[in-house]
Amino acid sequence: MSASAFAGLACLLVALFIWLRKPKASTASLPPGPKPLPLLGNLKDLTAQELWLPASKWAKEFGDIVYVHVFGQGLVFLNSPEAAFDLLDKRGSIYSDKPQLVMAGELCGCKHMVAFTSYGEESRRQRKIMTKAFGIPSIPAYHPLINTETHSFLRRLISDPSNYVKHTRRYAGGLTLSVVYGYEATSNDDEFLAAAEDCVDILSNHIASGGGIWPVDILPFLQRLPASLPGMGFKRKAVEWKAKMEDFVDKPYEFVKTAMKTGNYKPSFCSTMLDDNAAKITSEFEFDLKWTANSMYSASADTTITAVSHFLLAMMAYPEALARAQDEIDAVVGSERLPAFEDRPSLPFVDAVMSEVLRWGVPVPLNLPHRLMEDDVYKGMHIPKGSLIFGNIWAIMHDESIYADPYMFKPERFLEPVDEAIMRRRNPRNYVFGFGRRICPGKNLVESSIWLVIASMIATLDIKKAVDEQGNVIEPEVKFENPIFRIPNPFVCDIRPRSEKALRLIRQSEFM
Repeated sequence: MSASAFAGLACLLVALFIWLRKPKASTASLPPGPKPLPLLGNLKDLTAQELWLPASKWAKEFGDIVYVHVFGQGLVFLNSPEAAFDLLDKRGSIYSDKPQLVMAGELCGCKHMVAFTSYGEESRRQRKIMTKAFGIPSIPAYHPLINTETHSFLRRLISDPSNYVKHTRRYAGGLTLSVVYGYEATSNDDEFLAAAEDCVDILSNHIASGGGIWPVDILPFLQRLPASLPGMGFKRKAVEWKAKMEDFVDKPYEFVKTAMKTGNYKPSFCSTMLDDNAAKITSEFEFDLKWTANSMYSASADTTITAVSHFLLAMMAYPEALARAQDEIDAVVGSERLPAFEDRPSLPFVDAVMSEVLRWGVPVPLNLPHRLMEDDVYKGMHIPKGSLIFGNIWAIMHDESIYADPYMFKPERFLEPVDEAIMRRRNPRNYVFGFGRRICPGKNLVESSIWLVIASMIATLDIKKAVDEQGNVIEPEVKFENPIFRIPNPFVCDIRPRSEKALRLIRQSEFM
C-alpha cells in the first residue's frame, strides 16, 4: 500500500471514530442546516474563499441559526442580531473560548495572540492590558498621532494616487507601529512594516484561510507524522511561518525596551505599560504585553485597508454621496483647514458615510470562530459542546428587515430618527468589531482613525472612475481573494485634489 493510500485510510478510520463517538441523542434537535454526507459531513458545502456567501444562502433557507459539521466537528452560523447578541454577548461565559487549533496555535506559534488565546486567565490579563490602553477615555491621547499619520497619508496619496493601496497600508501600519511601539516608519519598505505585512498576509491568507481549520485540526495525530510523508507539506510551511511570527512579536518589543534604556523614545502603548508597572514587572507581564502589542497590528491594519478601499468604491459608484458630504464639510469646516476630531459632532452625514462604508463593505464578513465550552440549548435547539460559533456579519449587514435596499450605498439611512433599540440594532459598529468578550479591544482606536481618514479625503479629494485615453470610463474590476477580510484586489480609480486650495492645504499639513 502506498504512503498516500495509507494516510487516506488512516484519516477515514479516525473520521469514523469521531463520528461514532459523538452522542446521537441530541442530533434530532440540532439547528437546521444543509444535509450532510455520511462521515464527511458538509465538507463539500464549505469554501476556502468567501465562506460568508454560502453561509448567507443557508441563512435565507434555514433561519437565524444554521448547523453544519465536518468529520463531526460542528460549525454554527448566527445569522441575526438577536442570535449573535443572545449567545455571544449574553451567554459570553460559555461562548467566549477560542478553538485550540493545532495548525495556528501549536505549529505556527499563534496561540498567544489575542485572537487565538483560550478563554481563561491569560485572555483576561490581555484584555485588561488592552482595555487600559485603548478604552474610550484613552483615545484622545492618540489624536495627535492619528492627525500626523493622516496628513502624511494625504501627501503621499496626491503625489502617487495609483498606489493608493500601498499608501493605505503605510498609513495603517505606520500608525499602529507608532501607537503601539513608538516606532516611526520612514518608508514604504521599512523593515518593521515589511515584517508586519508579511505576518498579516501569512495569518489572513494562509494560516486562517478557509476559516482557519486545517486537516491537522480535525485529525491532530497528523502533527506527529514525519514531514517527509506525502500530504505533510503543512508542517514545513508551519516551521517557516512560526519563525516569522515570533520574530515580529520579539523585535519591535525589544526596540521599545532598548529605546527606553537610552531615554530616547516616544511614548507608546508598550512604553506606557512598562512605565506604569515598573515596580512590578514580571516575566509573565512582559510575555502578555508583547503578545498583546503584536495582536494590535493584525487587528487594525487590514480593517483600515478594507474600509478605505470600500470608501473609494462607494464614492465612485455613488458620487452624489461624496458631493453631499463635501457640502457638509465646506459648511462646517470651511476651506482653510483640514477636518479635526472636534468637528465630528457637527458632521452627521460624514459620520453616516462612515457607518455605511462599514455596513456596505463589511470588513470582516465572518468573525473568527468562538468555541462553545459546554452543551447549550437555545430556542429549543441543542448546540453541542465544542461547536465553533461564527457571527455571520455579512448576513446581518444585508438583512432587508434591518436595512432597506441592503446592496445599495445609502448613508442617509443612518440619519432617520429611530428609537434607541433600533439604533443599536442597526449600528454596524456593534457587529464589524466582533462580539461579546472577544470583541476587538482596539476598536475605538481603529474607528477613530478611519473616521479622520474618510473625513480628510472627503474634504480635499475628488474621487471618480478613471477614463482611458479615448475618454471612455473604466469600470473598476472588483475581486476578493482574502479569506478573512473582505479586501478587494487593487482597482483603477481617479483620485485628485478638489482644487488648488485643497492641494495647498494638503501640502501645508506637513508644517501644522
